[in-house]
Amino acid sequence: MINVENVSKSYKLDDGNSVVGLKNVSFSVEEGEILGIMGKSGSGKTTLLRALRGVEHIDEGSITVADVSINEKSSQYYYNKLKKVTAIHLQRSFGLWPDTVRENVLRKLYSRKYHDEGGTDFKVAESEFGEEADKILELVSLTDKKDHYASVLSGGEKQRLIIARQLAKQPKALLLDEPATMACPKTKQEILDAVKNINKELNITVIVVSHLPEVQKYLADRVILMEDGEIKKEGTPDEITEEFMGGMDPIVDIKNVSTDEDIIDVRDVYKRFYLLTGGEVLQIEDINFKVQKENILSLIGPSGAGKTVLLRMLAGLDDSDKGDVLYQVDGKWHDIAIAGIGRMKIRSKLGFMHQEFALSHYATVLDQLATRLGYKNQNVVKEARQRAERMGLSDELLDSLYLLTDLQESEAKARLEQVGLSPDILNDLFPKFPETATREAVADIFESLDLDLDILYRKSYELSGGQKVRVMLALILISKPEILLLDEPFGDLDPITLRIVTNSLKKISKKYQITIIMISHNTDFIKELSNRALFMDDGKIIDDSEDMDKIVNDFIDFCHASYLKEE
Repeated sequence: MINVENVSKSYKLDDGNSVVGLKNVSFSVEEGEILGIMGKSGSGKTTLLRALRGVEHIDEGSITVADVSINEKSSQYYYNKLKKVTAIHLQRSFGLWPDTVRENVLRKLYSRKYHDEGGTDFKVAESEFGEEADKILELVSLTDKKDHYASVLSGGEKQRLIIARQLAKQPKALLLDEPATMACPKTKQEILDAVKNINKELNITVIVVSHLPEVQKYLADRVILMEDGEIKKEGTPDEITEEFMGGMDPIVDIKNVSTDEDIIDVRDVYKRFYLLTGGEVLQIEDINFKVQKENILSLIGPSGAGKTVLLRMLAGLDDSDKGDVLYQVDGKWHDIAIAGIGRMKIRSKLGFMHQEFALSHYATVLDQLATRLGYKNQNVVKEARQRAERMGLSDELLDSLYLLTDLQESEAKARLEQVGLSPDILNDLFPKFPETATREAVADIFESLDLDLDILYRKSYELSGGQKVRVMLALILISKPEILLLDEPFGDLDPITLRIVTNSLKKISKKYQITIIMISHNTDFIKELSNRALFMDDGKIIDDSEDMDKIVNDFIDFCHASYLKEE
């Protein structure tokens, strides 16, 4: 069904150097087989999948999928044919239409015949493909969400919808790059069962890239281990996962214990969300808790429980309908919902890392770090206020602009455009740091994150997935925030790199006395890093405990996550 022979691929960097993506890779996959691919971040897994998909032109070798073959001499015509017989779901890919779940699938079915997804005639699509759309949604367990808009789905539901859209193309091979990225155990179980179901019912050959041993053991018939662009070993899921996990660093011997000093006070927070169709979907209520200095607090719960909404309210990125979120800064309590200098002082000491984070694609790592230090430094409020006065901006407007520095770049630009302002105004108010000062500031952070200083001059698109996550973390940590808010940013890290990040966070938080509130679905990560957890479901806190083993095991049982019990 699939045959790969001596495939090699390298990339030229802007500095003239080359990076090996694949080197003499050869393997075969039988029809209807599920082949797993494992390896650390940067080992070549995603490059291989993109080559199989036909979006990466190979330098040497050949690839055959069904009756389509390509080699280094093949024209774009044959690469396009390869795209037609394969479907791919890339990690951190959330490209969906702002339509309902069912309409997203109907669009893809319509385009399969009429080659115009954007101009879908839904009456025609419904009459010709309605039954097929319903069958696909049933295969990925989204029937109950068919009338919900894609924008309000949880991360795991979005991923299942992306898989559904790929199935609509009737591919010969389904290529999955971390298909359960960032999903909670409950949703991850549903995704894994959906893949099994697709493989069984449709006899589609599946190649699944996942660095999670439990995922490979649950899904794969056979696993390939990659290292530095080459196949290191091939064998059963048990054999390969044991070999892979053998390279993990030990847990650092640091116990992070919070103080008795309250620095965050959440009082009676309430917020209600509605769908445009389907009525009320989430009501967050009766949220009350305090966070002590140097706490490492995890928010756990199934997808859609309200964790991200709560974290965004803690960051002041979304407002609650009722209640207060108070921070103690410089000995005084400030409400993050009230615009002004008090909120700016909170935000200057706050770091937020989004779930669907994005680095600036063409900017160097050093340039992005310098920009970040311009946003977050000990003098930023005082100096920005002086610049704002010269520009005739009020404290309230300055604070509203400063809020944008904690949003993702695309969201910040959209908000500025709504009021007719250029993104340059942020550079005027918060100018970037000098290059030398930035290098000095990031040196210890890079060392802790196992990042080489040489990548400072690389652009974001030249980094591996694991490097991007750690660079993004360095962007947040470079200003030594007092409070760090993490919205599941490490979901697609391999366990070996995640252990490096976990150890680094423990050391950095201890050294700089950082308080961390994080969302994660990785149960091992939660237990290793946290000293307290809030368990949420349906917009409410149902447990608050410092017994990490018990609350995590309760969470696994609550999610019926059998794949986590396969080991």
